[in-house]
Amino acid sequence: SVGKDAEYMREELERFTAATGHTAEVVAMPASTTDQFAQYKTWLSAQTSDIDIYQVDVIWAPQIDSHLTDLKAAMAGEIGDFFPSIVESQTVNDRLVAVPLFTDAPVLYYRKDLLEKHGKSVPTTWAEMTQTAKEVMDAERAAGNDKMWGFVFQGNAYEGLTCDALEWIKSHDGGQIVEPDGSISVNNPNAAKALELAKSWVGGISPPGVLSYQEEEARGVWQTGNAVFMRNWPYAYSLGQGEDSAVRGKFDVATLPHGGGKSAATLGGWNLAVSKYSENQEAAIELVKFLTSHDAQKRRALTLTQLPTRPALYDDADVAAVAPFFKGMVNTFLTAVSRPSAPTKRKYNEVSQAFWSAAHKTLSGDGSAAENLAELENKLKRIRGRSW
Repeated sequence: SVGKDAEYMREELERFTAATGHTAEVVAMPASTTDQFAQYKTWLSAQTSDIDIYQVDVIWAPQIDSHLTDLKAAMAGEIGDFFPSIVESQTVNDRLVAVPLFTDAPVLYYRKDLLEKHGKSVPTTWAEMTQTAKEVMDAERAAGNDKMWGFVFQGNAYEGLTCDALEWIKSHDGGQIVEPDGSISVNNPNAAKALELAKSWVGGISPPGVLSYQEEEARGVWQTGNAVFMRNWPYAYSLGQGEDSAVRGKFDVATLPHGGGKSAATLGGWNLAVSKYSENQEAAIELVKFLTSHDAQKRRALTLTQLPTRPALYDDADVAAVAPFFKGMVNTFLTAVSRPSAPTKRKYNEVSQAFWSAAHKTLSGDGSAAENLAELENKLKRIRGRSW
């Protein structure tokens, strides 16, 4: 859960209970998606019936599909109203194992008031962002705000860093760790260049503590008004515009910068899956349909600024008024870069952990990017073995 997710979900469950008479409760999970997935796998391996519905990351379906109910027949009448590419990502061996709840692609948050004040434009490259962040940060500190930083992001050693570092590398034409054909591509000069640039941010334009930041820590610095730029997901938009936010009305969002190639936002998003071991199959499926319905997704977009998985909502006037940037996000997430869960299948978690560990070592100053990527390539070859 980030932001107001849990509070909002409880409100939706109250609506569901009022409409159907069924009751449901939220089981709180760790903030780290890495820890969350580990708990999911423990429950599913034990075939527990305690959990009826799992909220799953877009990359998890191929790894746990054998534990999940096929929802294809249940959703037959309305699955055509969802983005086909997202539905496809949750379909394994012709089984629809999860229904898209909301999709996600990160953006660059920027302080439009500070850029205007210092005569700067919105950066389009990572190098330009680095320079602009430093100049504005230095100027603001000279004017008395010694808490100002240039850029905050997710630098902790977890799945979030895989997303961030993949964006840096891919946008520098450094590949996507493991390519769709299964080849290991991460050990290359462009990838090393991207990580070395990111390494220069730590203690420079980014606080040293960024090495322990997840999404909420980055948002905390940003929302108190102490950062020029932030890389984060769309959920932070509505929170940043809240009445208690120091940056309300002072920021906007843009496409992530690139490193000479194309902008590369990591595809995110969350989906709802029904456990095969649930003893409440019909009620669970009814709740999945309720939470992913047109009306529920509209409420989620208006309340949490989370991107709908139904195309029709991007033409909704109410949604456009609350989140004007949504319309421009469609192309961003439809062309977003995928983490290599498809080619690496059930070995993805090991691959991702090896990658984020190498990235974190580099950011921490423990070896050069080139050294760490060479070591990573050898690790990935061992994980792959004879095949993924």
